[in-house]
Amino acid sequence: MNTFLLLKTLHIVSSVLLVGTGLGTAFFMFFTNRSGNLAAQAVVSRLVVRADLWFTTPAVIVQPVTGIAMAHLAGWPLNTPWIGWSLALYALTGALWLPVVWLQLQMARMAAHTAGSGGELPERYWRFARWWESLGYPAFVAMLAVFALMVMKPDLPVPWGG
Repeated sequence: MNTFLLLKTLHIVSSVLLVGTGLGTAFFMFFTNRSGNLAAQAVVSRLVVRADLWFTTPAVIVQPVTGIAMAHLAGWPLNTPWIGWSLALYALTGALWLPVVWLQLQMARMAAHTAGSGGELPERYWRFARWWESLGYPAFVAMLAVFALMVMKPDLPVPWGG
């Protein structure tokens, strides 16, 4: 068995899970938040948290492990320009994703509590939803840029000026 191709397969599958889960959950959360259906918001926000736990988190771990292993096997130093930029954008995405996870947990709790007790979602939920969206857009664009870098492997300066 070819180790590089096995790692590449895991890398591609985990990237699909990472970006696909992110896009899918964002789609459902975005439109459910605009539906006015509190029960749906409670269910969808709970499932978004679950999808991040089951799919996104493992993919976040598998991505750099397989990517760095492939770079090593291929003889590409980590300061190869497209790899350096990919790592920098991946780190940016992670820095945006961590607060998103916290926001999702808080939103799911608020939606579940409000659905169970009746009433309307507090303003805090909507403030968190705005932050959730604001952090999600640049994270998604950064991951698309990482995809482009991995496919095109352009000759760029490394992000740290080396």
